[in-house]
Amino acid sequence: MNVDDFDFELPAGRIALRPAAPRDAARMLVLDDAGTRDAVVTDLPDALRPGDLLVFNDTRVIPAQLKGRRGEARIGATLHKREGPRAWRAFVRNARRLRNGDVIDFGVGVFATAGERGDDGSVLLEFAGDEPVELLLERAGRMPLPPYIASKRETDARDAEDYQTLFAREAGAVAAPTAALHFTPGLMAALEARGIGHATLTLHVGAGTFLPVKAADTDEHRMHAEWGRLDAATADRLNQVRRDGGRVIAVGTTSLRLIESASGEDGIIRPFEGDTAIFITPGYRFRGIDGLMTNFHLPRSTLFMLVSALMGLDRMKDAYAHAIQNGYRFYSYGDASLLLP
Repeated sequence: MNVDDFDFELPAGRIALRPAAPRDAARMLVLDDAGTRDAVVTDLPDALRPGDLLVFNDTRVIPAQLKGRRGEARIGATLHKREGPRAWRAFVRNARRLRNGDVIDFGVGVFATAGERGDDGSVLLEFAGDEPVELLLERAGRMPLPPYIASKRETDARDAEDYQTLFAREAGAVAAPTAALHFTPGLMAALEARGIGHATLTLHVGAGTFLPVKAADTDEHRMHAEWGRLDAATADRLNQVRRDGGRVIAVGTTSLRLIESASGEDGIIRPFEGDTAIFITPGYRFRGIDGLMTNFHLPRSTLFMLVSALMGLDRMKDAYAHAIQNGYRFYSYGDASLLLP
């Protein structure tokens, strides 16, 4: 498909720079077989049915943005995928000043050696020393806010909490699974009381999620791989929910992409561990999920293509036009949509 088909105009004032407080006070646009309606996240229990199951991504965001020097040159790095015990792929600012074997000083005793370059322009960084890289990042790194927020304000102490979900357990993401940012202990209790369960999986979100689609046609776009795991017990539970007549509702596009990666043509969800680069566009037949809760996405992005595959491009364009006209807040710290095809 033509990438231009997924374009729309978004006023800059609609981009949220802070999350709603409390988190579950965010607005929620519901699209289901009854139409399109305005709600708030606290309405979620009534928007679902007893027996449904929400699936959350339990990845935890690491402080993956680094600023350093190679000699007199300033170097910025955003880690996006672990390649080994001490090696990470990174998108590097001022990469033209780096050569194979150059050492970058990120301060506070944190050094990395630049290695080979990937086809996507990323640089392999090998961190020096014996301390776990996670400890080095805690010292030298910053929370990797998306560029559409970071370009408008500095990262601060609030983001260390605001940009983690209630379910964050497994360290390794460089971007939050932001649909889950709306959930609070009170909302989880209300969902449980309604008979709506939840499960978790892990997909370490990479910085590639923010890269623009530069190809003119979706067939020419290459997705960045991300590592994920869905264990056997969780796969069995998701399959049982569907056998019992319930729906599997992915919370966030990351959960959806991993479930679909783990699902066969027969609709059975199987254990999965490894990289996925699944790219979902209109025409895709969903096999493992029955709905999606997600935030509002960038124009021309792979994530807007995904929601258009689920609900139809025309309907999603109409929904986004409604959201823009009615003051919904967009992107990572913004409002939510509940998509029930």
